[in-house]
Amino acid sequence: MDNKTPEGDALARSLKPERVALNVLALCFTLALIGRGLGESFTVFLKPISENFGWDRAEVVSVYSLTWLAGGLMAPVVGRLFDRYGPRTVYSVGLLLLGGAFLVASQAQALWQFQFSVGLAVGIGIAFIGNVPNSILLGRWFGPRLPTAMAIVYSATGAGVLVLLPASQLLIDHFGWRGAYQIFGIVALCLLLPLLLLPWRLFSTGSPHIAGKADPDFIDGGWTLASAMRHHAFWALFSTFFFTAVGMYAISAQIVAYLIDAGFPPLQAATAWGFSGIVLLFGMLGVTQLDAMIGRRPSVLLSYAISIVGIILLWLLQFYPNVWLLGAFVVTFGSMIGSRGPLITATAMKIFRGERVGTIFGTVAIGSGLGSGLGAWAGGLIHDWTHSYDPVIAFALVAVVLGMIPFLVVPALRR
Repeated sequence: MDNKTPEGDALARSLKPERVALNVLALCFTLALIGRGLGESFTVFLKPISENFGWDRAEVVSVYSLTWLAGGLMAPVVGRLFDRYGPRTVYSVGLLLLGGAFLVASQAQALWQFQFSVGLAVGIGIAFIGNVPNSILLGRWFGPRLPTAMAIVYSATGAGVLVLLPASQLLIDHFGWRGAYQIFGIVALCLLLPLLLLPWRLFSTGSPHIAGKADPDFIDGGWTLASAMRHHAFWALFSTFFFTAVGMYAISAQIVAYLIDAGFPPLQAATAWGFSGIVLLFGMLGVTQLDAMIGRRPSVLLSYAISIVGIILLWLLQFYPNVWLLGAFVVTFGSMIGSRGPLITATAMKIFRGERVGTIFGTVAIGSGLGSGLGAWAGGLIHDWTHSYDPVIAFALVAVVLGMIPFLVVPALRR
């Protein structure tokens, strides 16, 4: 277990808390980059696997859907395990699951084997090294600066896309998709040893300054999961996570395939979408800075408006497949694809803070997992039914608008 101890507090005071906090931030960023990057890499594997086995788009996308569905459903379990056993155990299990899952996937011959390995196992592994444990751990070190810290960690999604999507395409070109999955599995398992050697007692203790400057107005209201679920803010946050994820993943699961079908070469398509990682970092930090300047609600609504512009630009790309329009799409859609995450996370952590915040936030995060899984699967199914991307884009647009509505009408989110 990684419980707080007097020895850990003394060690934390003997070092500069700011330096330790930056190390914790770097760790969370790296783990998020690995997890999200490996999960999103399936968008590059989609076409070669589909062509290898002759499966329909919906069948192959079901693997991607299960990844995020499993991750979302595991979120409250991960939060509970983190509260009980601490970060060392949770993160180690995540890397172990990812390494084993990709090694199994490299030998898969049937759809259910991909669904089990790249779908369920990878999704659960990502949850164990993802936003729920990272949010709780960073909250112990950054306190009121949590939105900024989470913006940096959420931007790891973009960094993972930037690094691992082009890398995935290059590995597939040189070693085939099975060889690429073997390399992913071996690398994930090799990262276990350095992870286990980190100073976890110090990391899990938290900053003495955060503990020493506790909010004088804070009273632990004794939130439980049951009482939180009776509060309107819980379901408002849940629905925002859910509908936004539906809209984003209905598109993102097929972006590389869409760009290839529009006439872009495969490596250019993967690299272009990978560059969303660069603009995502600026989008995350920009929206977080706006939160401090103009307030949370206007910042979130602006991010939704830019996402809607990005979806419209994506629709236009099939008619005007040029680099300038592609760049505009990457900047608008890519910069905002997860920009709301840090602010929504900070809102949930503030409303429900207390001893059981990990379990409560993990349950709220189920909405994101359900939306991601449903959106990716529905997008693939709609494409198979209509043989067109237009209904997929329209479906995503409606879902994103629905995700925005709670910030327009729910009192707890309008403040």
